Amino acid sequence: MSSQLHRLQQEHLTRLQRDYTALLDEHQLDSLAIYSGHTNAYFADDQAPPFQTYGHFMHWVPLADVQHSWLVIRPHQRPQLYLYAPEDFWHLPTRLPEEPWVDEFDIHLCSDHVSPALDGHAAIIGDVAQLPSASLKAQLNPATLLNRLDELRIVKSDYEIACLREANRLAIAGHEAAQAAFLGASGELDIQLAYLAASRQRESAVPYQNIIGLNDHAGVLHYQYYDTSPPRRRHSLLVDAGRRFRGYCADITRTHAGPDAPALFGELVGAVHDLKDELVQGVTAGTDFIALHEQMHQRLGDILITHDLFRGSREQAIDEGVTRAFCPHGLGHSLGLQVHDVAGLRHPDGTAAPAPNGHPALRLTRTLSSGMVVTIEPGLYFIPMLLAPLRETSLPINWTLVDHCMPCGGIRIEDNIAVTDQGPDNLTP
Repeated sequence: MSSQLHRLQQEHLTRLQRDYTALLDEHQLDSLAIYSGHTNAYFADDQAPPFQTYGHFMHWVPLADVQHSWLVIRPHQRPQLYLYAPEDFWHLPTRLPEEPWVDEFDIHLCSDHVSPALDGHAAIIGDVAQLPSASLKAQLNPATLLNRLDELRIVKSDYEIACLREANRLAIAGHEAAQAAFLGASGELDIQLAYLAASRQRESAVPYQNIIGLNDHAGVLHYQYYDTSPPRRRHSLLVDAGRRFRGYCADITRTHAGPDAPALFGELVGAVHDLKDELVQGVTAGTDFIALHEQMHQRLGDILITHDLFRGSREQAIDEGVTRAFCPHGLGHSLGLQVHDVAGLRHPDGTAAPAPNGHPALRLTRTLSSGMVVTIEPGLYFIPMLLAPLRETSLPINWTLVDHCMPCGGIRIEDNIAVTDQGPDNLTP
């Protein structure tokens, strides 16, 4: 890790110490304990699913797979890290990296599960429902405090932006390998393995399950399988896949037209890519993200008309729900230690900011501010169940062309953007 990143991380920790001290004083708390969490075995089994450290714990400690550990924050004192590190020959024990951030904590290596002693008025945050209640003599997950802590994560520090940029760089290497595997006529499983190898990660470490969809599978928004054999015809590939770096997530999507795709589909891929670039330019401080989402639908209407998929007006395409049938998801979401990061559906004061009725899948409804990181991911899909109701109407949809593109599934193009006072900073190289 570079000396610059070390310096940025130290500044990040100093900022956290200052902000947490102010919040604890505001809530009249003498201490706050953050639990890293732990995984549970499958029912009637001794195997467990992959684990991810609680986001507020990772905000301080850049370890994405630490279980049964605690971080205790007290105003004006060094943070106390109780790290679960049992002596074990079945598994490799937890080890701290030789990095400067370690010296910012008082570290206690614990061979057993512990609950740290908390003095005075205390609060605990994290998934503590299965821990012994007798050891948790504090407020548990107080909502007002959690809202304020979530708000601290909305605006990223320079260190966090650097981590997100590196996560993007590593993920793009995977996307390039996935495209090469597709050109080599690989199947979904082989493309997934190529992605993992090039992005240098194991499958259990990805920030979300990679979506590798060939042909009509590209029209399943969260397609969850990997066919082991390549299809006879190659119409399209959609890869929605990420990477973590020090806990921070990249979330990138690319769509590629295959050799068996109609020429129209290749043109639509280019049009959605251009739309993504146009919308990225709107990612500036002071922009209402809902308005940016609505701009996506306006431009999707134009794309449908330009390519003769819809023979009415842009306004008709929007008002009659045509653009929503071709793109049922939101424009994007906040990004950070979680792929769908916290506080995207709340105002800065913690009050709810739900998605509008016409766009219930939108995950971000805030006005953008400098330091936020968001995804921009317009899409255009040929999903039979969403288009079927429109077939029963007299709307001027060119069903011949729609059916021509149906085997291609759909298109999504996604970049990760940091908001700055000078405009958008595209973290996706």
